[in-house]
Amino acid sequence: MNEPPLAAVLWDMDGTLVDTESYWMAAETALVESFGGTWSHEQALQLVGAGLEDSASVFQAEGVRMGVRDIVDHLTDDVMRQLATTGVPFRPGARELLADLRANGVKTALVTMSLSRMAQAVVDLIDFDAFDVVVAGDDATRPKPYPDAYLQACELLGVKPGDAVAIEDSSTGVRAAVASGASVIGVPLMVSLTGAGAHVLWDTLDGRTVDDLAAFHQSHRTRLRAGAATAIEENAR
Repeated sequence: MNEPPLAAVLWDMDGTLVDTESYWMAAETALVESFGGTWSHEQALQLVGAGLEDSASVFQAEGVRMGVRDIVDHLTDDVMRQLATTGVPFRPGARELLADLRANGVKTALVTMSLSRMAQAVVDLIDFDAFDVVVAGDDATRPKPYPDAYLQACELLGVKPGDAVAIEDSSTGVRAAVASGASVIGVPLMVSLTGAGAHVLWDTLDGRTVDDLAAFHQSHRTRLRAGAATAIEENAR
């Protein structure tokens, strides 16, 4: 039986589409230090892919005397200022792959835990119509690693999660995408994704095309179907 063709590609933003993790880390460090604390690179790595409100609670525990919403807005504003200065720092191959998807009529969604105003700022800086749907942290019913944002994106696109590929750079994001039922590609940046559950790991998106995504999706769905058939046979014995 032929598997359904690739219907959509769901992109994480920070660290996957754009290399902004260092921007977030700089903003976090400045915020914690402004209240007399210290913030290490190792601590920052623990928050890669996390929801902003969850991260805000961590900063409060580190001595930041601000409300959760104020922390989220402060960090978002800081990162947006950096983006306005530098432009969109695409990860290698990301812009080209996104453009290839659009040229071939594959639906696309941006699925991020950043606030919608920051996600929209990034989208607005891209020099072509990049996404059909944007689901941001303040849109999702629950943050990653829950699958809600990915499920919401698929619903808005009108596709089944099993007919979509998700691309992620963090273990938190990978877990969310896998739980949604999508076929998941991990492209690590700041943190290792070994053992995180991605269905395949790619070192880079550089040189990748829509054909590579479609081939991965087809092979993963075929493996799933074969595994399910084997399980049924074993249970019938």
